[in-house]
Amino acid sequence: MIIAAAQFPSVPGDIEANAARMAALVGEAAERGAGLVAFSELALTHYDLRLMAADPVGMTVTEDDARLAPVREACRAAGIAAVVNAAGRAREGTAGPTISSFVLGPDGALLTRYDKRHLSGEERKLFTPGGADGRFMLGGIRFALATCLDSSFPEVPARAAADGCGVYLASAFHDSAGRVEQYAGLARDSGLQVLLANGTGIGSCGPACGLSGGWLPTGERVASAAEWSGPVQGDGAELVLSDARDRITLMADPAIAAIPVKECDEPLVDLRTAAPALTVAEDRHDARGDFAHLRQGVLQRLLAAQELLPDGLRLQIVEGYRPPALQRRYFEEYAEELRAAFPERPAQRLHQDASRYVSPPETAPHSAGGAVDLTLVTADGDEVDMGTPINASPEESDGACYTGARGLSPSARTHRRVLTAALTAAGLVNYPTEWWHWSYGDRYWALATGADHALYGTKELEPDGE
Repeated sequence: MIIAAAQFPSVPGDIEANAARMAALVGEAAERGAGLVAFSELALTHYDLRLMAADPVGMTVTEDDARLAPVREACRAAGIAAVVNAAGRAREGTAGPTISSFVLGPDGALLTRYDKRHLSGEERKLFTPGGADGRFMLGGIRFALATCLDSSFPEVPARAAADGCGVYLASAFHDSAGRVEQYAGLARDSGLQVLLANGTGIGSCGPACGLSGGWLPTGERVASAAEWSGPVQGDGAELVLSDARDRITLMADPAIAAIPVKECDEPLVDLRTAAPALTVAEDRHDARGDFAHLRQGVLQRLLAAQELLPDGLRLQIVEGYRPPALQRRYFEEYAEELRAAFPERPAQRLHQDASRYVSPPETAPHSAGGAVDLTLVTADGDEVDMGTPINASPEESDGACYTGARGLSPSARTHRRVLTAALTAAGLVNYPTEWWHWSYGDRYWALATGADHALYGTKELEPDGE
């Protein structure tokens, strides 16, 4: 996934104007291949505490505030997420407003809200500190949220790393390059990839310096916006992009295997007879038709997703259930291919790399009947441009098989967004190294949605096909 930090001079106190600018930057980030864009601290109002003090109601927003509608709609239209930092209206049971990051998902709905935990002296006069860390999953990556002063406390990124986060998203209003450069050490010490969206312009604490950017877990800076030293020509907006693909939680991650399964005993059903409305590819060399079986709950969600597709497009199911023995064979064969191509890689690395493309048999969603490989076809059954064929490996596609890959044709990017919107709305989750792989009820689904257990474990298909 490509992640972006947006740097722009907010208009003090003009929430509508700033929301409109954010919406435009969401669209621009999507056009450049980003799956998420983050904004600086209090970007919705500008970092001006006097405005907050003068109008504490008008300068604060709620999750469903109508003034955020342009940003929500931009996320929905572009199919990407946005981290909007603003003065949040007091939650029920809290003493006052907060400095909050509202994370809007690719469907425009709220994924999470994080309230800044560490406030400066002046901020404490107006705001209430938050009481919980900010976390969310998107595109197979677990993100941590922080705001400005939070990052001065080493325990904040340390907790994020301990929680299994891969990327640390910080919104800030730092006034010097020295303050910004602390993120190199933060990344290096925590082992997290870091993205900083920093403010520009004159705020309550003086001028913010810009320099938004990204750092790898090694501390190397890989993206940087301009330093702000005064008004510039144009609107001063800038996007910086960073590739977070290496932070995806893969199927081989111990966190997947650690998720318990509470088997619900849903049957495996044959889509060809149970769901004639779905198109099933029939070019499989599988006499028993294992590939055409799925759990009942997955089937119901596929039917719901098909109803959400635009006219003229349909789902085509390529493979569902995969017997455990076949799954093991596929995994071992691909691991052997990688071993031959990269003999210098240690066994653990090869196991992990193989799981980008084939799930380890012990956690495989296909063998639980919870995963499906599919594509889009026209009403006449012709496949549409998805950027790569189904089952293109990362090596042969040069990474274009990743759902959020850059460099796709406009039609492929649009079709992937259409597919993602329909399947996500129906309750399935994507394995982000494969645009075609979606699941429900399995361990990866549980990790992605925050469920405390999986519904489906490994299952053998009975001889009569159940």
